[in-house]
Amino acid sequence: MFVGIFLLFLFTFLLHPHPSHSKTDPYALRISCGALNDVHTMPTNTLWYKDTAYTGGIPANGTRPSFITPPLQTVRYFPLSEGPENCYSITNVPSGHYTVRIFLGLVADPNFDNEPLFDVSIEGTQIYSLKSGWSTHDDEQAFVEGLIFLTDGSASLCFHSTGHGDPAILAIEILQIDVMAYYFGSSWGQGTILRTDKRLSCGAQNPKFDVDYSGDNWGGDRFWDSITTFGQGSDLAISTSSIIKQASSFPNFYPMAIYQTALVSTDSQPDLAYTVDVDPNRKYSIWLHFAEIDSSITGVGQRVFDILINGDVAFQDIDIVNMTGNLNSALVLNKTIAVNGRSLTITLHPSKGHAIINAIEIFEIVLAESKTLTDEVKALQILKSALNLPLRFGWNGDPCVPQQHPWSGADCQYDRDSNKWVIDGLGLDNQGLGGILPDDISQLKHLQSINLSGNSIQGPIPSSIGTISTLQILDLSFNLFNGSIPESLGQLTELTRLNLNGNFLSGRVPAALGGMLLHRASFNFTDNAGLCGIPGLASCGSHLSMGAKFGLALGACFMLLFVLTCLTCWWKRRQNILRAQRIAARDAPYAKARTHFKRDVQMATRHNNHHSHEHTKTANENGPSLLS
Repeated sequence: MFVGIFLLFLFTFLLHPHPSHSKTDPYALRISCGALNDVHTMPTNTLWYKDTAYTGGIPANGTRPSFITPPLQTVRYFPLSEGPENCYSITNVPSGHYTVRIFLGLVADPNFDNEPLFDVSIEGTQIYSLKSGWSTHDDEQAFVEGLIFLTDGSASLCFHSTGHGDPAILAIEILQIDVMAYYFGSSWGQGTILRTDKRLSCGAQNPKFDVDYSGDNWGGDRFWDSITTFGQGSDLAISTSSIIKQASSFPNFYPMAIYQTALVSTDSQPDLAYTVDVDPNRKYSIWLHFAEIDSSITGVGQRVFDILINGDVAFQDIDIVNMTGNLNSALVLNKTIAVNGRSLTITLHPSKGHAIINAIEIFEIVLAESKTLTDEVKALQILKSALNLPLRFGWNGDPCVPQQHPWSGADCQYDRDSNKWVIDGLGLDNQGLGGILPDDISQLKHLQSINLSGNSIQGPIPSSIGTISTLQILDLSFNLFNGSIPESLGQLTELTRLNLNGNFLSGRVPAALGGMLLHRASFNFTDNAGLCGIPGLASCGSHLSMGAKFGLALGACFMLLFVLTCLTCWWKRRQNILRAQRIAARDAPYAKARTHFKRDVQMATRHNNHHSHEHTKTANENGPSLLS
């Protein structure tokens, strides 16, 4: 894919060899670390943004270790208690080619015991390890710089503690350069980072940045250290005020001033030789700059020399005037070499006249590390938050790269199918973790082992764990997990060890897990009072589900309440009857008397009525009677 992109770039630039950069400004972000407000520095009035909300660490007043660093007064430092890995993760960076520069600072005057010695990585690739003594020599480089492609809208800059002093950062620059800048051959591109090792302006009296030379912004504001001699009186510094043609041109846009000074060899020592210490077994990209500024040279063939690198001829019969077509015209030569030893020597051997050189750039070619799968990084960050992971773990940046500094507790494996790193193990046992285990753990699809034992993690076991088909070991013992064992764990056909002992789990052990016991799998469910269903645990009284058991229990409660209500009603009715009977028994004599009286009255009435009826009947039989 990148080959296609590169060919597209190349085709575009061949059609338009001089892009109109002057109409647009390159992206530039400068951060004053530890500053609470934006800062402008003189004499260029450069803007440095405050860095609040960019990262953790501790802001403090700082010390500049070298005059090379910008005149800023604050730093952000990272004590080991904050974790071994600390990063600036900067977003909203347009895709492109960038110079990333990290200026180093100091919290206090260093000594042998507290000098900060740490590693620096960009986008997950370690590019530099600070060496002892860097902070006490003013002529030492006090920044780390790399040329890198940023393609995902962000930039990650990390500082990895080695246990010797606390990393402290003074400032950060992210400066866009031309997309074809420093093209050095077929291995150039997104798979490589160019780490700046040396950049020298030969014959110059003072070191300067591109901005001090009024250089084009697309050059990336490079820093040019000055060197007035290669030593032993073997050379002579010369300079010119003449305009240098072909200097600030696409794609590197070198400032003209670096060609206006030079070192020239002498009769006493015809060769010019420069030696620099390097890391062994690395590749280096070397850029050599020339311009014929010596007034004693007037034409072709008057100065001819070979260029040797570590004794091997890299360029032969260099005639600057012949190759550029003119005096005072810039010539740039590039060579990539592998260095086996600990030094790199550039030798200019003249065959006619004297040797001359105007500037030197040396870059280490660093192969960019493949990153960890994005989904797995996100899952680990969610896990970090959910388990309340202590600061001492760090867990910043990329979990697997640089390979020298993986995250503690996360095991990595390179996946050749995706060309990315993946997480194949979590070992966070006995770390004082709390919180809950999130469902997002299932996004770690390549896990073979999870050991979270001996913590205080609570809540249910996520059923999503059952989707991690590669899982072989799951140890959640001696935590505070509750609820039932997810049925989904029975889908883990690769599982060989499952420790869930020492929790508060309940319910029946899934039948599929019980069946695995027959296949020599090692399971431990003890010390969970509510578990049942396999040998060694309590027998389950019912095959009903938890929902059914709850329904039965609820029904039984309602039935008991109904029975109690009926019994209460019956008891009250019975009490009323008994009370009535007691009242009746107490009033019995009065009731009997009233009854006899009523009966006597009734009998007397009936007798009187009968007597009256007989008298009437006799009168009727004797005829009418005379009344007076």
